[in-house]
Amino acid sequence: MTTEMTHIYQSYNQRGEYDEGMQTFSTPIRLGMDHQNTEATILYNIGQLHVQLGEDEKAAELFYNALALVRLSPQQTTSCNNKEGASLIAILHNIGHIQYRLGKYSNAMSTYANALSVARRSSDKLHLDVASTLNCIGVLYFHMPKAETDKAMELYLESLAIRRTILGDEHRDIATTLNNIGRVHYMNGNYDDALVTYVEALRIRRMVLGNDHIDVAATVYNAGQTYHQKGDLTKAMELYQEFLNTARTRLGNEHRDVAVILKCIAVVHHETKEYEKATDLYSEALRLGRATLGDNHPEVASMLNKIGNLHCEKGNFDAALMVYQEGLKVEKSVLGHCHPNIIVTLTNIAQLHWRKSDHIAALCHYREALSIQRASLGNIHPAVAKTLANIGLLNYKGGRYACALDVYQEALKIYMSVYGGEHLEVASTLNSIGLVLFKQDMFDLALGAFMESLRIRQSLLGKSHRDVAIIMYNIATVYYERGDEDEAIKFYEETLRVEKAALGADHKDIALTLKHLGQVHQQRGELVETLNCFQQALEIERKVHGNNSINVAKTLNQIGNFHLQKGESPIAMRKFAESLRIYKSADQSGADIEISGFTLYGMSLIHPESAAAA
Repeated sequence: MTTEMTHIYQSYNQRGEYDEGMQTFSTPIRLGMDHQNTEATILYNIGQLHVQLGEDEKAAELFYNALALVRLSPQQTTSCNNKEGASLIAILHNIGHIQYRLGKYSNAMSTYANALSVARRSSDKLHLDVASTLNCIGVLYFHMPKAETDKAMELYLESLAIRRTILGDEHRDIATTLNNIGRVHYMNGNYDDALVTYVEALRIRRMVLGNDHIDVAATVYNAGQTYHQKGDLTKAMELYQEFLNTARTRLGNEHRDVAVILKCIAVVHHETKEYEKATDLYSEALRLGRATLGDNHPEVASMLNKIGNLHCEKGNFDAALMVYQEGLKVEKSVLGHCHPNIIVTLTNIAQLHWRKSDHIAALCHYREALSIQRASLGNIHPAVAKTLANIGLLNYKGGRYACALDVYQEALKIYMSVYGGEHLEVASTLNSIGLVLFKQDMFDLALGAFMESLRIRQSLLGKSHRDVAIIMYNIATVYYERGDEDEAIKFYEETLRVEKAALGADHKDIALTLKHLGQVHQQRGELVETLNCFQQALEIERKVHGNNSINVAKTLNQIGNFHLQKGESPIAMRKFAESLRIYKSADQSGADIEISGFTLYGMSLIHPESAAAA
């Protein structure tokens, strides 16, 4: 089941609790001498008060009025660093920040671009007003619905260079910009670069702000997430615990960020298979998330999906299905129709219905996921092909081979359009198509699909890879069903060679291949080779599954029939008796044992070695 990670900043970037460098102009300004500017400054300062009270609409109205007055003033003040009184740049920044908090990114972008133009006209290029505005525009690009991380990074780096020139290397604004740069690296999956940047930002923030400052905690959290993604769970847990301690001290125990970090800590326990601890922490995170965020919130949906994943791993599939369905309901109420998280949850629900053999419900959810993927990604996308492949497999398992073939062919077309002919997804889909054709007795077509799949996999994976063995096994089986025993033996033996190289000498796949190879030898009357294959398979199954497994019982049954065909009835009866004992110990009926002696006369005519059995 799929999981996701969440940045504190990405979840709550607009509420102003953490410093992204968007609040450079967030304090009241001293009154100036000019009458119009004095009035503008009063409006500006009252606007700041409404911002502090969370009354953005009233604040925006006051800032717009102040902006009009400043623009009318013959002594227009552009930079707050030049004169007393409200500055044009400060007002624009506050208007842009309100637009950003309201999610009006295009309006905010226009406002900050205006502020940058003013800053560059009125001051030196290496000026803090320019650096601050560049950083703000970078934050906007980072948080847009479709993040433009390259543009964000370019602006952050330009802002950082100006700030370092003016402020030096150990100023809190330097740390803020570094933290923003780290987030871009993280979003792009460049975790090593992200970690280097976060560590430097954290060093500066600890030095300047102290260890218990909330912005220190934010960078601690971000670094913890990065360690988590790199697989260093010990270091991630250490930083998560530090964030939790600071958040509880500074924000209180009943705070949404406490819920978020509890979820992150639960994920670590989940990944280390400490299910009891994970369950307790997920439950507490969910309770707190609902209390602080409400029932319909993306974080609540995320927590529900994590709990669903945990139930799946523990084998509690009914509980998992119920939680996933609850999470899906929340996601549909708070996320856009085409949000990728909805696709993930629909897929998870489909897989559970499939496991419960409710194929109609599984198909329904896969098709809903497919509809969203096509609407959001277009018809030619690997994710669309993946869902089509799942639908194809479901139809294949249900015996709807014509439907399966149509869907697989559509998936193949997409993969080849996206990747070209030489790609593992193409090879996998060709294998699936071969299996469908095989089930329809279209052996020549199936063989063609398998051979092309084999060629691609050998080219990309080498000749001794497990996936190469799978294709060879399928090819051997086609030849066997066609009656081409020489080619079947050739490919089964090559399958064994690859499986032993890729999996080791004792693997259940090797036992299966040996039994099929034994059947071909048995069909040809090569009884020594037959018994050798069956006995090797039995030895492996005893090692892999244990002496009392059903697999062992089935192979003993097969060996018993072999001895019966040779006329060795006492040996056959011992094998049948041992097989029956295993079935009974597993509470299964002895009716599962198959006695094939009634075919011995026909066998003796084809293979005289078996005449004694008649």
